[in-house]
Amino acid sequence: MTILLAVLVFGCTELAAQAKLDSLLPVRGFCIAAPSADGVNEFTKFIKKELAPAGVNTLILRVDYRYQYQSHPELVGENALSKDDVKKLVDVCKGSDIKLIPQFNMLGHQSWASELNLLLVEYPEFDETPHIEIPEKYEWPNDDGLYCKSYCPLHPEVHDVVFEIVDELLDVFETDAFHAGLDEVFYIGDDKCPRCSGRDKAELFAGEVTAIRNYLAGRNATLWMWGDRLIDGKTTGMGMWEASMNNTHRAIDMIPKDVIICDWHYERADPTAVIFASKGFNVVTCPWRKGDVAVEQLNLMLNLKENATEVMSGKYMGMVQTVWTSTENFMENYNAKDLDETKEYSSECFKQLFAEIKLLDE
Repeated sequence: MTILLAVLVFGCTELAAQAKLDSLLPVRGFCIAAPSADGVNEFTKFIKKELAPAGVNTLILRVDYRYQYQSHPELVGENALSKDDVKKLVDVCKGSDIKLIPQFNMLGHQSWASELNLLLVEYPEFDETPHIEIPEKYEWPNDDGLYCKSYCPLHPEVHDVVFEIVDELLDVFETDAFHAGLDEVFYIGDDKCPRCSGRDKAELFAGEVTAIRNYLAGRNATLWMWGDRLIDGKTTGMGMWEASMNNTHRAIDMIPKDVIICDWHYERADPTAVIFASKGFNVVTCPWRKGDVAVEQLNLMLNLKENATEVMSGKYMGMVQTVWTSTENFMENYNAKDLDETKEYSSECFKQLFAEIKLLDE
């Protein structure tokens, strides 16, 4: 009887701690590239043995061209995941109470360095700036202002293609959420685009966000996106990377309020979450590789939540650790015993952040 009582007390304590954590941080997320087909088994083990015990309850997988699309086999990249591979990921996340969200970059990030991504390789007519060639050796800065290519949001056929990709990802990942990227869009409303030239860049950006959101709503799914293009880079002093210098920031007043904003800042704990919450959006804060900054961001998120009205408090949803290396490289660093102490690693940032999060349920 004593043992049974102890078990019941322990169980109630655990449930109370979980309820407290869910109240403070409804989203405790992790965003990383989808593993290669060869690495699925190792990653499922990592989810079960490391991510779930750490308290992760949301996993954003940057899939892009790493899935064997049936509707568009021409957009299948190397070592792409099969349906069976994704089923393994879905099952382990369901078993670990982790919400699984696929990402496919929409609008921007249609190239990287000296390579076009498959969408513009296979559909060059979608290119917003076809007159700007991808160089053999990419360097920044450059005369063309080329960071990443964008597709033209007003091309009459682009959504026919990308929304079929969205459908497949929603179905195979068995999810009601989709991350569309939408970050670092430098090419939009180009003067030489026959459809976009002369149009308001904020309206173009808002139109694309709204089109994606509306399509997802028709599938009873929620849009997640990065928030940088919705921040005024000049007024805040954040510049062209973490914010917008081409006037897309005014789109913040033009898009539906049920979009979930992933507010990333990697060098400082900028309090921009309050901008999004005050505009009516649910927002999560996203660190990368600086553990001390991540902890500052966590404390800021909790402070904002604690000192807000009940309506505003609910909009501060939590934290999402971002990883900008391969899944395999992250896991290798995570398990390494001799990392270079002069460098910063997202694996160490993750450990520091989620160790702090763990303390919240005590």
